[in-house]
Amino acid sequence: MKKLIALLTVAGMLSFGLFNVAIAQEETTATDDTTTVEQVVVEEPVAEVPATLEEPVKQDAGFHEVLKEQFIAGGAGFMGIVLLALIFGLALSIERIIYLNLSTTNTKKLLNKVENALHNGGIEASQEVCKNTRGPVASIFWEGLNKYDEGIDVVEKSIVALGGVLMGRLEKNLSWIALFIALAPMLGFMGTVIGMIGAFADIAAAGNISATVVASGIQVALLTTVFGLIVAIILQIFYNYCVAKIDAIVNDMEDSTIDFVDILTKFKSGK
Repeated sequence: MKKLIALLTVAGMLSFGLFNVAIAQEETTATDDTTTVEQVVVEEPVAEVPATLEEPVKQDAGFHEVLKEQFIAGGAGFMGIVLLALIFGLALSIERIIYLNLSTTNTKKLLNKVENALHNGGIEASQEVCKNTRGPVASIFWEGLNKYDEGIDVVEKSIVALGGVLMGRLEKNLSWIALFIALAPMLGFMGTVIGMIGAFADIAAAGNISATVVASGIQVALLTTVFGLIVAIILQIFYNYCVAKIDAIVNDMEDSTIDFVDILTKFKSGK
């Protein structure tokens, strides 16, 4: 009897233990299921990245590439004419800049050389110095020395006359540069007006005012104005540089000729 009671007790304890284990396993399974469900709910599947987005981002095009694309988009008609205005204007500007830089002279140094040659070798030695020096100032000095025998008054008149001629040479082709400065934006505006006329023609053909109908036409039309203004700005910078350079040379001519006449006057008086 005792053995039977002991066996039943052991069996009951084992049954209770197995029951607790089963319950614990069920709770663990339920917890795992809940966690899995939560993970499924929280961790939504990530959408696949399109192949185009996985590709490396292309670098921005260079300024010259953008400029070329916009130039082509503006049309070959007026854009080509604006480009020709830029080419001719730059050619004339570069020619003037080279000429003006070659015409620049160190007048103080030249005056010292002329004065020393005048006292040491006379008129011929001074003329040789002027002959070997380039620039309008040296040409004026040579002309003044050439008229020295006719008197100081004649020297002054010859200097003034030659100065006007040389000043006209310095300003040569500036009027053409000014023409291209005015012509480039005017051509751009004309291209814009013609493009707007085409845009309104597209509106009339479509029968409605839609941005998709007129946007591309207006954009192309405005490109001619933009390029025309760019050309005018570039040429205006070169033009102003040439004008400033001419003013500086003319001022040097006027100041140096005054000193030159004084040197000739002192030399003639034997001082």
